[in-house]
Amino acid sequence: MKTRVERDTLGEVHVPADRLWGAQTERSLTNFAIGEEKMPQEVIRAYAHIKKAAAFVNQQNGDMAKEKADAIIAAAERVLRGELADHFPLAVWQTGSGTQTNMNVNEVLARVANELLEKQGSAEKVHPNDDLNHSQSSNDTFPTAMHIAAALATTEQLLPVLQECRQTLAQKAETFWEIVKMGRTHMQDATPLTLGQEISGWLRMAEKSEELIEEGLKHLYPLAIGGTAVGTGINARRRFGQQVAAKLAEELALPFTASPNYFHALTSHDELVYFHGALKATAADFFKIANDVRLLASGPRSGIGEITIPANEPGSSIMPGKVNPTQSEALTMVAAQVFGNDATIGFAASQGHFQLNVFKPVIIYNTLQSIRLLADAIKSFHDRTLLGLEANEPVIKEHLHNSLMLVTALNPHIGYERAAEIAKLAFKEGLTLKEAAIRSGHLTEEQFDQFIDPKAMAFPKKE
Repeated sequence: MKTRVERDTLGEVHVPADRLWGAQTERSLTNFAIGEEKMPQEVIRAYAHIKKAAAFVNQQNGDMAKEKADAIIAAAERVLRGELADHFPLAVWQTGSGTQTNMNVNEVLARVANELLEKQGSAEKVHPNDDLNHSQSSNDTFPTAMHIAAALATTEQLLPVLQECRQTLAQKAETFWEIVKMGRTHMQDATPLTLGQEISGWLRMAEKSEELIEEGLKHLYPLAIGGTAVGTGINARRRFGQQVAAKLAEELALPFTASPNYFHALTSHDELVYFHGALKATAADFFKIANDVRLLASGPRSGIGEITIPANEPGSSIMPGKVNPTQSEALTMVAAQVFGNDATIGFAASQGHFQLNVFKPVIIYNTLQSIRLLADAIKSFHDRTLLGLEANEPVIKEHLHNSLMLVTALNPHIGYERAAEIAKLAFKEGLTLKEAAIRSGHLTEEQFDQFIDPKAMAFPKKE
């Protein structure tokens, strides 16, 4: 393998000749050969946005030659187009401030910018520290990249899926609004409701998840940029953070601002803990929806079987014709992963010692994984289960009329104890509820027919 010699403050390092990174990236590859988890591309793209905005502001402030700034901006745009993805190879498990990823971006952008300047015949030379890192520190750029990456991933990947899911659930709730079925509490028969009412509960979960996530996003818009090393803003102009945040807001159409307190922004990631709590709540809601679907579709002949779901693939390698709720299974596994990610993020965020939290890479890695997995799993569940979900009305009716809990409607007429007596008699003797009610002598057939109206129970009159 051909190599070239790169230098940093520790000396010379041999770097593969076809790679754009420099000495500090190569040292990180050697020193942190840990696991297979790489720094997410969302973080790299967020960094490209930061370096682009910083170069623009530095040039506007008279701190950088226009040729240099333009070259850096052009290099960053290549990253944003996905052209240089292979040149960001570092592990998540590195320095806890993300310094090596910052320098990986600085080194790649500096090399690309210098190649461009050379082609233009310019005498300018871009340095990865002096220019790409001008007015910045890893300690403020990495948490800034964390917030940008999480906000962009959420608005681009997750929220559109939740909105689509909400629309489908609203349509299903309306379609099935009049289909009366048995409700169930404690996994036992309860009083009637309609399938549409049941699905409306799922709909509200999707709506609420969206609301919680949007509320959480508000706390990601303040950025650490401008705090530099420890929050004092050393080596940066006083308004540098505000200027970069404003440029990012303009470029990304999101309301980014500079943090009101950099000492907080560098050492605390409570905003991401709060935000991920909304992701955990979303995972919990969709865990419930997925479980309801697989239970309602269970059987189909020997289980509840009140709904049908699409047959996406053979369900068994040994049992012909079997259809399994595989989309529910995938979605609930994703939910379990999100719950685990939340525990890691909560612990990691608690480790802000003095002026810096040094668990940043694992916090953003887990956050982005949760966003990506939820977006993908909910989309798959929507497309391959929810869209094709149908009511099995014959089974619904059979379960409804066989249930003993319709007896609840008799409480206002004969009292709880007499109603319980009828239910117990029906269960013990294998009678219908109507047969048991008449045999008990507590009411006539006509009275039973008058009082037991499943649809009226699903839509009780309210004063």
